[in-house]
Amino acid sequence: MEANFESNPLIDRLPKHLKQFIKPQDYSDYTPINQAVWRYVMRKNVDYLSKVAHNSYLDGLKKTGLEIDNIPNMYGMNRILKEIGWAAVAVDGFIPPNAFMEFQAYNVLVIASDIRQLEHIEYTPAPDIIHEGAGHAPIIANPEYAEYLRRFGEIGCKAISSARDYELYEAIRLLSILKEAEDTPEEIIKKAEAQVDFLQNNMGELSEMSRIRNLHWWTVEYGLIGTIDNPKIYGAGLLSSIGESAWCMTDNVEKIPYDISASNQSFDITKPQPQLYVTPDFAHLSLVLEEFANTMALRTGGLSGIKKLIKSNAIGTIELSTGIQISGLFTNVIEHEGKPVYVQTTGKTALSYREKELVGHGTQYHVEGFGSPIGKLKGINLAIEDMSPRDLRAYDIYEAEKVTLEFEGDIIVTGEIITGSRNLQGEILLIKFKNCTVTHKDKILFQPEWGIYDMVVGKKVISAYSGPADVNSFDMINHIPSSHTIKAKKSEQREELERLYQNIRTIREGKSAQITLKEAFSAVSANHPNDWLLAVEIAELAVRDNNHDFLGKILNHLEKVKQNRPEVAHLISGGLELFLEKATI
Repeated sequence: MEANFESNPLIDRLPKHLKQFIKPQDYSDYTPINQAVWRYVMRKNVDYLSKVAHNSYLDGLKKTGLEIDNIPNMYGMNRILKEIGWAAVAVDGFIPPNAFMEFQAYNVLVIASDIRQLEHIEYTPAPDIIHEGAGHAPIIANPEYAEYLRRFGEIGCKAISSARDYELYEAIRLLSILKEAEDTPEEIIKKAEAQVDFLQNNMGELSEMSRIRNLHWWTVEYGLIGTIDNPKIYGAGLLSSIGESAWCMTDNVEKIPYDISASNQSFDITKPQPQLYVTPDFAHLSLVLEEFANTMALRTGGLSGIKKLIKSNAIGTIELSTGIQISGLFTNVIEHEGKPVYVQTTGKTALSYREKELVGHGTQYHVEGFGSPIGKLKGINLAIEDMSPRDLRAYDIYEAEKVTLEFEGDIIVTGEIITGSRNLQGEILLIKFKNCTVTHKDKILFQPEWGIYDMVVGKKVISAYSGPADVNSFDMINHIPSSHTIKAKKSEQREELERLYQNIRTIREGKSAQITLKEAFSAVSANHPNDWLLAVEIAELAVRDNNHDFLGKILNHLEKVKQNRPEVAHLISGGLELFLEKATI
């Protein structure tokens, strides 16, 4: 396949902190066995999913340029995805949930470029190119669903996490890598599973990120659409799992009408899902998403939003009623009658307005943190932001005047006003003081020796969310995963098997191969008795050539493999069903 890079403008406009997760897709890394795994899964999926998947799936396969016989080339996919307003990038396994969702907000599909091993052909807990490419990509060709996905990313990346969320992400990432890697000792897998179980069962109150990840799982990954009695598949996890796509259609899996309660239903990525949610249509997904967003600090702000940021122990932002935004690590809030009256960050902080950092108020200036009162002045109904120039003069809020401002909640600011900053509507955003003292009752919050005091203006906190207002304010190029995906081991036996798979692929493509079909079959049956997929591919070519005697030998061999390896018997039968009459199998 062609591997020439053709850039997609959507990728070019990604911020640097997202580009750090992108890795090149080295197409030469895919082996002949990898290609055979892709082909088997895609053929089984198209055959089965044509009956049970939402009709967008098969249409999307054509629109996104996914081939049945070849693992997709990211660059080729990008040329085609560009036509439907999307792009795709390769990453190394799981990336942090906020980043994953932010990619979606930019209409960029994240694809783990590795592919599952033959031993895990039905399902892998690790994200791979079958799951992402064959699962997610086709459905985004549906404009209504694509907009839901983009909107989900836009809202989801603002969800506030807890410190434990990141621990769980790292634990799940490690477990998925260990389970997908060959020959991982069972005791190591059990230890990793125990850690995931412990964290999942000890998360405490679910964070916004935990709850919106649940919504993502039960829709984007494992969603059904239609009616409870006759649902169709649209979730990528089901579309990419030849085992679970069939299992989910049985009565063993409970079908539940999809609503906001799904945000409280956790999941286990290592096991088949015991229940799935059914949405009547894609529009309903967006309704539930907006209903959930209305519960988030992104829209509710207030004291609870600040407390969520403090608990997250990560960079976040609050926005005040004037539109000014404070971004940093929030460590303290003083409250009065259920409202925040003073907020404090520690360490590098930036002030912004409409997602653009205010000149002179970046992290180099606010190096050691930032604190400011919030709310109204005591005994005055008119908030500072609503005061006319005459009102401001009446209360001595005027340049070069010494003033004492007593806020509700016993926050007192005393100092000499140097200047102020306004927005385009004329509202005061910030007041700068010298010789300033800030107190709460008998506690000093700021004193003159510390330098200039900057006080933001706003009668209430209207929004609180994860991450900085201006992504350029902070150095966010700092993600170092604690674990890396593990490549398949190489051996002489494995190399020989890869060559045999390549020979069969070459023969199927009508090219000149080094050995014949019969020689390949003799080699695989003698030297690789546990391998089953290559014999299935050879059987397909024997049928194509009308060589019934040879086909009989292959089928006899596969019967022996079934007896020796009963766990793959259904996979062998499933592969043969693609080109043989069921009575022959």
